[in-house]
Amino acid sequence: MDHITFLVAVVIVTALAFDFTNGFHDTANAMATSIATEALKPRTAVLISGVLNVVGAFLSTEVAKTISGGIVDDTLVTPGMIFAGLVGAILWNLLTWLVGLPSSSSHALFGGLIGAVWVGAGSSGVHFDKVVEKVLIPAVASPLVAGVAALIATYFAYKLTARARKESVTKGFRLGQIASASLVSLAHGTNDAQKTMGVITLTLISAGALGHDAGPPVWVVAAAGLAIGLGTYLGGWRIIRTMGKGLTEIQSPQGFAAETASTTVILTSAHLGFALSTTQVASGSILGAGLGRRLAEVRWGVAGRMVVAWLITLPAAALVGGVSASAVKHGGDFGTVVVALVGAAVAAGIVLVSRRNPVGAHNVNDAHEVTVRSTAPTSVGTAA
Repeated sequence: MDHITFLVAVVIVTALAFDFTNGFHDTANAMATSIATEALKPRTAVLISGVLNVVGAFLSTEVAKTISGGIVDDTLVTPGMIFAGLVGAILWNLLTWLVGLPSSSSHALFGGLIGAVWVGAGSSGVHFDKVVEKVLIPAVASPLVAGVAALIATYFAYKLTARARKESVTKGFRLGQIASASLVSLAHGTNDAQKTMGVITLTLISAGALGHDAGPPVWVVAAAGLAIGLGTYLGGWRIIRTMGKGLTEIQSPQGFAAETASTTVILTSAHLGFALSTTQVASGSILGAGLGRRLAEVRWGVAGRMVVAWLITLPAAALVGGVSASAVKHGGDFGTVVVALVGAAVAAGIVLVSRRNPVGAHNVNDAHEVTVRSTAPTSVGTAA
């Protein structure tokens, strides 16, 4: 425990804070379609998702090893660099949550780390070949694969049930969605909780508390799982609205097809150690499901904004991570405190702005877009 300095403790707490934002940012990946089709009540959905995210965190550590010893050189990384990278990731998560954009928490984390390590240790500190292999290629391939799978599954779901009573089809697929959405939550915990495990493990390696190429200790796995589970339970309702209602009007067969496709892609990638974006996978599946139903409306304007967010997530988080790393590198403890205070102030400001147009379990299905008002409404409900 001698290796656990104050800075290391701060980094671990910050990593768990990122994990928490990852949870509520990505609840929509698992539960947006089930909530939109009313297969599950909103509060029930996020409770199930939160519990299964915790369970999923214990299923694998391959992605954690990719983070802790893959995309950056753990012999050159310092806790200060990791802290700076996490600040960039958290702020990007909060900003995209505010406007209801389902951007990638994973790419925010990778971008923040890459920018911070590049500034702090030079370009040699980043394994760009691994970034391409484990991050960028899966980022392009995974939503396409999930989308095509969901499109095909949706087409056959409607084809095979064309002569059945609509009420029976809806009821049957809603029951199926309970299982498929639960599996997405399990897969999300398996993939995304590992990213925080990897960051904390990297911090402990850089501080000398763990050996080179070590895997995450059990307490790290448990802490990361609980943090992402708690964040998931809070809902992230703004992004749930966008994914459940914004891309297309989802019916229960489409929801089942999208969730099943997402689960398959996420679990396969987690087993192979690919640190993909579960948000991109889920979004691709929902788009595919929209295209798979005849006469379904796909809102390409919303999809376009999402793609733009995907493209700028990694460089935007890298920029903030790099600037933060520069302040930490040249300012020492004072620079670290300044970065922490500025980050906390910006985060608090984003949360306050969100209160002007709250989205919660009570109104998540009322509209398909999230807006940000310049003034607060006369009455405010529960925001999330």
